[in-house]
Amino acid sequence: MRRYTGKDQKLTGRQKVSLLVQLGREARPIWKWLLLSCFLCVIIIVCAVLGPKLTGNVTNIICAWWNDHATGAPVGPLVQTIFPTLLVLLGVYAIGAVFRWLNMYLMNNVVSHHFTCTIRIRMSDKIRKLPISYLDETPVGQILERMTDDVSATGNTIHRLLDILMQGFLQILFIAVALLLEDWRLGLIVLITTPLSILLSLKISGYSGKYFRAMFRQNAQMYSVVEENYTNFATTKAYNLEENALEKHRAVNREVQKAQENSVFISGLVQPIITLVNALTYIAVNLVGGYLAIKGLVPVGTVVTVVLFARQFSAPLEQIADGFGQMQHTIAAANRVFQFLAEPEEDPRQGAVHPETVKGEVEFRHVAFSYREDQPLIRDLSFRAQPGQTVAIVGPTGAGKTTIVNLLMGFYDIAKGEIYIDGRPMSQMNRDEARELFSMVLQETWLFRGTVADNVAYGRPGATREEIMRACDESYCDHFIRTLPQGYDTVIGDETTTLSGGQKQLLTIARAVLADRRLLILDEATSNVDTRTEILIQKAMDKLMKHRTCFVIAHRLSTIVGADRILVIRDGDIVEQGTHKELLKQNGFYAALYRSQYDKG
Repeated sequence: MRRYTGKDQKLTGRQKVSLLVQLGREARPIWKWLLLSCFLCVIIIVCAVLGPKLTGNVTNIICAWWNDHATGAPVGPLVQTIFPTLLVLLGVYAIGAVFRWLNMYLMNNVVSHHFTCTIRIRMSDKIRKLPISYLDETPVGQILERMTDDVSATGNTIHRLLDILMQGFLQILFIAVALLLEDWRLGLIVLITTPLSILLSLKISGYSGKYFRAMFRQNAQMYSVVEENYTNFATTKAYNLEENALEKHRAVNREVQKAQENSVFISGLVQPIITLVNALTYIAVNLVGGYLAIKGLVPVGTVVTVVLFARQFSAPLEQIADGFGQMQHTIAAANRVFQFLAEPEEDPRQGAVHPETVKGEVEFRHVAFSYREDQPLIRDLSFRAQPGQTVAIVGPTGAGKTTIVNLLMGFYDIAKGEIYIDGRPMSQMNRDEARELFSMVLQETWLFRGTVADNVAYGRPGATREEIMRACDESYCDHFIRTLPQGYDTVIGDETTTLSGGQKQLLTIARAVLADRRLLILDEATSNVDTRTEILIQKAMDKLMKHRTCFVIAHRLSTIVGADRILVIRDGDIVEQGTHKELLKQNGFYAALYRSQYDKG
């Protein structure tokens, strides 16, 4: 059953609060910087409050001079009186601008960095701890989308939210007090519209939440489609399905566009509505203030101060309204990130493993396993491999061959029974250390982007260049490596086209040779290669298998005729076992499989 179905349930108010609390916990390592940001916000707001007050004082001074000017008052005293106030006013705005820049720099470089880099590192570490079953059941595109878009949305908006909400609410508080102190009548006109603005903001931003969830869901789907198309690009071109793939991408992209348009449109309604409410506030303040000034009940400077305060009061309201819309975006993204971080981790198990003392005896004792509870696969599997033996596992597709290897590697936990290594239960061994007993050469080769030497040394990072070259020589790949442009320092990758499939397979065999572990798992490494390369691969594998306990998943039965024991699996059970000759004499299921591959008549 998939853990992520592509559907995001609507979050309740309690769940949203819980997510915000969790985001708060994430901010604990940077609490000192947040306190500094609060201090900067107070300075910025004090400057914002002083600016209109000083402007009102300048206005009153000019009005007083104008009244005196009618009787011939000189200009000199006006300049002497107003100049210091203007200097202070300019200084206040300059200080406010500098501290605003410092606060923005702090939020962008400290807060945003913490919420993006730190969480991405945690998610990368989380992937390492997740069970194979999660990665098998979850499309890669959805994981990538969470690590990129969701983390970016969380990190890039959280610092804006902190800045907007923290500074905005403080600014509203300071200006509200200043308004009432300046003139309570005009102040009430401004303050009475505040609840209406906030209620509209909350209502609209809450409605936009479902569209942000839909946007993230469609983004995840688009990531999956893009990843699928480019991973299988050669197959798409081979079947001339480029137009089909393009149309599929267009369809998903249209859904993404529709979801983005809806979310942006709804959240974008907030600011114009708030602007309209504030415009009505300006009209009311000017009408009432003008009337009071004409009647001589308030100075003109007071009206100017209140109008400027009203403008400053509306700015944080618009920012807070926009912040509530962004909060829906952040909550939707953070929810998906924290869901991923909360996924159950693989039990590491306890118990040290000492590889140098392991002889290589492996026993399955009454093992039962199923991927789904209602569909049992392995019911009662028992067999033993002696140290140094080669055990081949054969059977039709879906019989459970790869599942046996997955259980042996600890990728899945068994339902019943036990697996023993040298008589010791694997359930009592540290999972990571137990895996270090095994080397694997699979049918599907995997090379990462790096040099040839780095790829060969993947299972043993500290290997010297001489050890790497010796392992490649034993694996019959040293000769073609030296023909590459930079030899062992040539950069290759899984998508490299300059190496054939057989050459890539020889490199993975060299990787296993260098790792030099007691237990070996082979998954038909000679399939899909030419005859000459197959001979080289088989010779390299024969060397690799010496003195090791080997488990070979066989598709072509000719490759395991020399195995010490062949297990014939059907529907998760061992139906036959023995050597190649013994099984042919039994003339049973194995013999029928063998004849179906090699009888020409």
